[in-house]
Amino acid sequence: MKPETRERLLKVSTATLCTALFKRGLRNQMIQDVRPLNPNGPNMVGEAFTLRYMPAREDRNGIEVFQNRAHPQRKAVEDCPPGAVMVIDSRKDARAASAGGILVARLMQRGVAGVVTDGGFRDSPDIAKYAMPAYHRQPSAPTNLTLHEAIEINGPIGCGDAPVFPGDVIVGDAEGVLVLPAHLADEIAVEATEMTAFEDFVQEKVMEGRSILGLYPPTDEKSRTDFAEWRKAKGR
Repeated sequence: MKPETRERLLKVSTATLCTALFKRGLRNQMIQDVRPLNPNGPNMVGEAFTLRYMPAREDRNGIEVFQNRAHPQRKAVEDCPPGAVMVIDSRKDARAASAGGILVARLMQRGVAGVVTDGGFRDSPDIAKYAMPAYHRQPSAPTNLTLHEAIEINGPIGCGDAPVFPGDVIVGDAEGVLVLPAHLADEIAVEATEMTAFEDFVQEKVMEGRSILGLYPPTDEKSRTDFAEWRKAKGR
């Protein structure tokens, strides 16, 4: 991802990005039913590095499997590139944790940009205090081995009903997490930056008491002129 694309995406909302995607016919890119552990934390942007779970079978998932250094969950934590976002497919099942505080701390210390699961994290009060953004469905104390087997690293997955391909750009804010197809990220980042400037202008005018008619969308010349003047004054 280009550095300027990352910087632009850090400053725009998932709501604005959803509109930009909808204009291109993409309706299913928001990961459903996940929320930030720290809603007041920083936004999240990074390329997707994926981990997929399948339903656990009891004879394969005893506690001793963690002694294997090649265990996919452990290996994914050590292989996820700095600046990437680890996206975990837990089949929307938060009855057992996708990971816990130690593994998420390791991702953070390795420079990973964030982590998201459509399941749950254990040690969630600790993770909520970390500087790295983390998103999940709900807290979940039981170890992943009780219900999940980590089976594949960095393949296509579904996370919260959204399709995620390795290298897609993952954007998270206080509202949720969005998946940008990699080939659209640069152009959507530019468009969303322009949209954000206009939306900030509209918000300001609405708070001043102005009607949305003719303003949002801008269907009259006065609105377009006012926006141009506002943008110049704001340096946007």
